[in-house]
Amino acid sequence: MNESGCAVAPLIWHGDAENGWLEMLDQTQLPTKQVAIECRTAGDVFEGIRMLRVRGAPAIGVAGAYGLILAAQQIHSNSSRAFLGELTRQADWLNSSRPTAVNLSWGLGRLIRLAEKMPDSLSLTDRRSLLLEDAKAIAREDKAMCTAMAQHGLDLIPPGAGILTHCNTGVLATAGEGTALAVIYAAHRAGKNIRVYADETRPLLQGSRLTAWELKKAGVPVTLICDNMAAMVMRQGKIQAVLVGADRIAANGDTANKIGTYTVAVLARHHGIPFHVVAPTSSFDLGIESGTQIPIEERAAQEVICGYGKPTAPEDVDVYNPAFDVTPGDLITSIITENGIIRPVTKEIIEKTLGESWKPGL
Repeated sequence: MNESGCAVAPLIWHGDAENGWLEMLDQTQLPTKQVAIECRTAGDVFEGIRMLRVRGAPAIGVAGAYGLILAAQQIHSNSSRAFLGELTRQADWLNSSRPTAVNLSWGLGRLIRLAEKMPDSLSLTDRRSLLLEDAKAIAREDKAMCTAMAQHGLDLIPPGAGILTHCNTGVLATAGEGTALAVIYAAHRAGKNIRVYADETRPLLQGSRLTAWELKKAGVPVTLICDNMAAMVMRQGKIQAVLVGADRIAANGDTANKIGTYTVAVLARHHGIPFHVVAPTSSFDLGIESGTQIPIEERAAQEVICGYGKPTAPEDVDVYNPAFDVTPGDLITSIITENGIIRPVTKEIIEKTLGESWKPGL
């Protein structure tokens, strides 16, 4: 069981590097069913990421790393050059499953760099084993980053605060207690008497299906609201802080997150409410200068007009369905990372906080 009290894990690796497989919690079936699926091939992982069976930028990064292990199981050439070539091809393919969350390319890139350094004398078994060891390390490190972010963010939460959050950023989205929700769990354990207001997060309802479910299981007071109620609860004085996650952060602090986050940031600024992004350093992409360069995934119209079985719009209506939007850095009060708090959000402070340990993705 996680320290939060929510006894679930989005990803569990079983076995060794030769014959192991990945257990993935199918989050599309929550909150009514808690069902795990077996991923035996890289294709299974690709499908799981693409169809949102696993989601949340850090968890996608871990899933991609494990998916590359499954791909390595199918590479049988003894040539180190051929092994690396096929592994890189598989990594590029896995990375295409979702284009916005940079953690995916970060995790895949880390394993590719490890493979590049392997000596020619290594056996296939040893190559696969070293890759699996590093994939597990990515998961362990993500868990530790969640803990560190929670501690850094705890002092930013006033006693008795109402906290608005958007999408899901907790146990279901990471290898630990989460990003934004990790701060919330820490505040709850510290006896700060908080209450969370969870946006439902249209069109796929990650806030209502996942965040409200997760917080209820952990015993954290939570009130579910529709997305279009955020301004009202802010005006009523119910919200003292906004905490959200991130899928990719540009060098200047512009932040891509689940669609609707930008709206919440504008509302928070208007009402004088601190708006905090909580994200590990693996969510930064210093290779892009601003949010205008962040690729925004567009998803199927069906998610909007018939998301969960019952049609809610004319079948042939034109639909625009971006999965993410970008919040400008100047609307963000702080970015909470495992290395510390970025405040104010500027390129210089971002670079200083990330330090020389930051590595790019693919």
